[in-house]
Amino acid sequence: MLSWRMQAGQTQDWSDSPMSRLQVLFGLAVTMPFWFGLASGLVHAKDSFESPDVLVLGDSQLSFGAGVAFLEFFKQHGVSCGLPRQSSIGVIGVRSSQLVAWTARDDRGKKSICDVDPKWKVNAGSFGVINKTNNKYVQIGQGTAYQFCKPGLSPLQAMFADAYYDPKLLVFFILGNATERWASSYADALHDVKRTLKDLPRHLPCVFMTTAPAYTRNVVKQRKQAQDNVERAFAATGNRCSFVRGYTEATIAANLGNAANFRRRPDGTVKDPYHPTEDSARQFLSLVKTDLCNAIRAQLK
Repeated sequence: MLSWRMQAGQTQDWSDSPMSRLQVLFGLAVTMPFWFGLASGLVHAKDSFESPDVLVLGDSQLSFGAGVAFLEFFKQHGVSCGLPRQSSIGVIGVRSSQLVAWTARDDRGKKSICDVDPKWKVNAGSFGVINKTNNKYVQIGQGTAYQFCKPGLSPLQAMFADAYYDPKLLVFFILGNATERWASSYADALHDVKRTLKDLPRHLPCVFMTTAPAYTRNVVKQRKQAQDNVERAFAATGNRCSFVRGYTEATIAANLGNAANFRRRPDGTVKDPYHPTEDSARQFLSLVKTDLCNAIRAQLK
């Protein structure tokens, strides 16, 4: 019940006044759009999306160390590598992902990209301008910046459709999950590369770099074979994307059998032989800096 204190100390009830009801309704009509607009603006501001100038796209090595290292690398060396000053950087690493999944049209094929992890409820790491939160872990398909799961489209097609993502440079950082496929079959490597290039915008400069070496000798040997085959595949397609070897004599020497470069148990033994630490990722990028910068300059010239 609305009331107004009169000068004489009396209280007059305005609830039955037609004029009062009109005034209340008018006030609501004027103010409600403002408050709804303010609330909407806050939501959109929190969930806003900025397409990066440089997009690094890859697998779980980005989530577990290399993502931060790439941000630092481009901040420190971006200009000397040929990037315009103040270029914005975005990094997305999806666990268990490989090119064959990034180019799949059907739900089963892109499962590793789009399905929610049953245990962790997230399947990727996100860094740079595309992540406005304090949590690096995200789920692809959820959130304004991760809408890559569209019916009938591959994740790459969805990413670049209608300039949703419109980077000036794309850097792939992928190997591990495709190792068996590529090491055993050059034809499969060539197939995956051709499908990837088909899904990329024609004008987009791109670099493909294989990931950092693993801890054990057998894994290193197989991944190097996979690297050789996918490098041949890019060469066979005209080097549309510049290729950078992650497995070199220097990078293998740095990681092979070096427990300090991997996550360890309390007793010092390695518990994760596939994902180098953040410090190790920095060391890796310093070792491939010349090759990576040359590849970037070649693509941007």
